[in-house]
Amino acid sequence: MTGRTRQLYRRLVYGEAVVVVSGLPRSGTSMAMKMLEAGGVELVTDGARSADIDNPKGYFEDDRVLDLAKSEDKTWLRDARGKAVKIISYLLRHLPPDNNYRVLFMRRDIGEVLASQAKMLARRGEQQGADDDAMRELFEADLWRANYHLKRAPHIQALDLHYRHVLEDPVPHARRIAEFLGRDLDLEAMAAIVDPELYRNRA
Repeated sequence: MTGRTRQLYRRLVYGEAVVVVSGLPRSGTSMAMKMLEAGGVELVTDGARSADIDNPKGYFEDDRVLDLAKSEDKTWLRDARGKAVKIISYLLRHLPPDNNYRVLFMRRDIGEVLASQAKMLARRGEQQGADDDAMRELFEADLWRANYHLKRAPHIQALDLHYRHVLEDPVPHARRIAEFLGRDLDLEAMAAIVDPELYRNRA
């Protein structure tokens, strides 16, 4: 069975794909979720975490995601078919195969990720728990596992988006997202919510 035939078969069996926004923490996943919402994609969020100085436009999270690694019941994801949910890269391998997934994977320089995370934790008065070198190793290992899974899991198709590139020129990346999802999205609205002023930790 060819890759395209497999995709068509899975679409018939499992229905419309769940749109997943993923990446390391502080890699632009909230921005991508906001772009999808502006474009016309319904989001799966619980609204428990409100906007703050670190994410002025919101976090767009759902706490059920945190249980993917340990919960036996993941049927809630079936209700997310055709909608978008934010799932950190570490948890991608725990997505059940009885759904199709279109993953928008946000890439960002790890140095920028570390700087952004350190500032966020400092504002909250929290400790990181490991030095930058150790955290870099953890993030690199996490990305390796995520990349491996994204390339080999038959229930997943992925599109890479680089945080800096989206901020610098959002329109073509909004178009890439729409083409990848196979949807008629509002590209101008998607591009309009991208705010370069929020790019506060640069390599």
